[in-house]
Amino acid sequence: MIELNEDIKNICEKTAKNNNIPQELYSKFGVKRGLRNDDGTGVMAGITNICNVHGYVINEGEKQSAEGELIYRGYNINDIVDDVVKNKRYGYEEVVYLLLFGELPTQKELDSFCDYIASKRELPKDFAEDMIFKAPSPNIMNKMSRSVLALYSYDEYAEDSSIESEIDKAVSVIARLPSIMINAYMVKRRIYDKESMFVHPLRLEENTAQTILSTLRPDREYTEDEAHLLDLMLMLHAEHGGGNNSTFTSRVLTSAGTDAYSTYASAICSLKGHRHGGANIKVIQMLENIEENVSDWESDDEVAAYLEKIIRREANDYSGLVYGMGHAVYTLSDPRAKILKANALRLAKGSEIEREFDLLDRIERLTPEVFDKVKHNGKAMCANVDMYSGLVYKMLGIPSELYTPLFALSRVAGWSAHRIEEILTGKRIIRPAYKAVAKTEKYIPINER
Repeated sequence: MIELNEDIKNICEKTAKNNNIPQELYSKFGVKRGLRNDDGTGVMAGITNICNVHGYVINEGEKQSAEGELIYRGYNINDIVDDVVKNKRYGYEEVVYLLLFGELPTQKELDSFCDYIASKRELPKDFAEDMIFKAPSPNIMNKMSRSVLALYSYDEYAEDSSIESEIDKAVSVIARLPSIMINAYMVKRRIYDKESMFVHPLRLEENTAQTILSTLRPDREYTEDEAHLLDLMLMLHAEHGGGNNSTFTSRVLTSAGTDAYSTYASAICSLKGHRHGGANIKVIQMLENIEENVSDWESDDEVAAYLEKIIRREANDYSGLVYGMGHAVYTLSDPRAKILKANALRLAKGSEIEREFDLLDRIERLTPEVFDKVKHNGKAMCANVDMYSGLVYKMLGIPSELYTPLFALSRVAGWSAHRIEEILTGKRIIRPAYKAVAKTEKYIPINER
């Protein structure tokens, strides 16, 4: 912890004292903390054509659990993924097209759009050296946010919010984030990890998933199965409705009239938070802790006993959380988790990581009953996408520092779609109310205090 002198300690104590709000006031004034209703549902704050995240129904005023559905522009994610997997195609660029423009592309339109993305992949001249290598960061998300903000200086139309300019900026950021992420990681390796740094030139014929793998690996080698699995990850993370924290951040910033680069940089900062995008790393850390403390991974009784310790704040990080379990919207199932689990298991079969998948499956199956045993609340609970995404990244040889950055570079597709929708249809700054509860005080002259 940072060391402070006595004067600063006193100021900190005053700050804590004067920022304390009694919890009962939230109920007294009907405040929707976290913009959530008492039953956990979100406060209705907008209307969108882009995405529907369905996980429950309200029947005669009561919240009832339902199988999860994720709908991009009216198309079920299961149908999109099924077609891509069946035909051994890459789907992320198609999803970006769908989210941005609202329609599925023809093959000709998709090919043209992929060429458009490829034409935007190169970073501006000397950008990597000046904006990334000269100011390394131990956290890749911070460096990505700073770099996106810096792109403003390289765009003569940065303040142009016409639809043409906004689409061009969105595609530019989507295309460039993989290079920004990899460069930020490489300089972090050299400066903070004391390991070798290597920077490969781009291959503009490669799509987003291929670009990430070929620039991340020293030998640039990857299998098509690996690239397809990473592409699937990007598809599943591309969008998740207007209410998630980072997308809502995008809409709030946009409603204020700020530029695209400030908006996307702020959304990255939101996603960095451990309550939002950082959970996949927490799952891996929890999994490693369970592996170290449970002797028989195949024993339901042993795993359940240790999960009970975790929930009682007696093990792992003492937070009481089983990371990867539970979601703000999904109750019975997260479709992303189901898709990812099924496709990843095929690649894991016969590998050393298959045992870890089996352990995660056991954690997923046992957690709801253990949670109910401890909490006695009968809450419906399912695995979310973070339960399996970290292990998939691990299987692909991707370092843990890049788990959340990969989430960000895929989700920018959704952020940009919501930004454009907010520009075209929002027309009002987002400004919720806060109830002031401080007492009126008489001002005291400084010589009388």
